[in-house]
Amino acid sequence: MLILASASQSRKKLLENSQIEFIQISSNFDESSIKEKDISNLALELSFQKANSLVRNIKEIEFPEDLTFSSIEILGCDSIFEFKGKAFGKPSDKDEAYKRWSEMSGELGFLHTGHTLLISDYDLTSRLIRVNKKIKKTVSSKVYFSELRDEEIKSYVDSLEPLNCAGGFALEGIGGKYIERIDGCFSNVMGLSLPWLRGNLIKEGIFA
Repeated sequence: MLILASASQSRKKLLENSQIEFIQISSNFDESSIKEKDISNLALELSFQKANSLVRNIKEIEFPEDLTFSSIEILGCDSIFEFKGKAFGKPSDKDEAYKRWSEMSGELGFLHTGHTLLISDYDLTSRLIRVNKKIKKTVSSKVYFSELRDEEIKSYVDSLEPLNCAGGFALEGIGGKYIERIDGCFSNVMGLSLPWLRGNLIKEGIFA
């Protein structure tokens, strides 16, 4: 049973559209507790902590009654946008979102998504979990932005979409029309590299 340790609707839709069976449980991990200067490493560490928090709290999770399984794969992900060496998470307000887009217009940056997959045995009776393997990697995609007019930036910020996205943009949303091209994994920019996940699930014999 694959568990997505995230409340992200974007990651949920990616898995649903790919017909990968899973259940979604938010990790509620305090991201501010992790201090790491390297942006790629920060994304990876946050992804691990999100997945591992479910392991620590497994007895508190209420699984659907009709589920019977002896193994659990916990997937943690975290995305951070890097622009000119600076880490851009979600903008704190409209002013910050406008400032960022004024800088990013006609430029490029890197969307780093840390991925952690914990392969575990699970005992339904005792509700104990044992992690047998940790698979971790940061997948990075280069994102090129179109040159935007000032009124386009204002309109996009007023939609409030940028306030809910790492880097201040959503490829699958309104912001998609402002992205010129992507070098690297497409789905990674939406928060989860599907090729990475599929490849590792196959390696572990979970599905082919």
